[in-house]
Amino acid sequence: MTPADPQFDARVRANFAKQVIMSKLRVSLADVAPGRVVLEMPFQDDLIQQHGFIHAGIITTALDSACGYAAFSLMPAEAEVLTVEFKSNFLRPAAGDSFRFEGRVMKPGKTLIITEGRAFAITDQGEKEISAMQATMMVVTGREGING
Repeated sequence: MTPADPQFDARVRANFAKQVIMSKLRVSLADVAPGRVVLEMPFQDDLIQQHGFIHAGIITTALDSACGYAAFSLMPAEAEVLTVEFKSNFLRPAAGDSFRFEGRVMKPGKTLIITEGRAFAITDQGEKEISAMQATMMVVTGREGING
């Protein structure tokens, strides 16, 4: 996939740095490529639900961002991204030492971009996929109040 903005990497990184929620969740941007973004997060006791697993809402939040930034990486320099919809399937409990969230563009478009996301729990025994997401992202330009 070819990004519309040759400076997509710097633009994605600068925009991600503005995501207060990602900072609060200690989610970091690990890799950026055209149509693909990888985020990482360490296990944190303050993000667990009653059974000791990372809460599904936290996993969904990180996957939404991974999918959004994968789409954003292909957008023109003047564009912003907003989530239109997503669906998440949880494949197993979010138990791990750390977590990786991969977002990938399945079908780019001028207005809507279809993405998929995968979340993995990582331990010293390896990694297991814990969640899958399909998400639709909107390319937003010229809309007051929505800018980078």
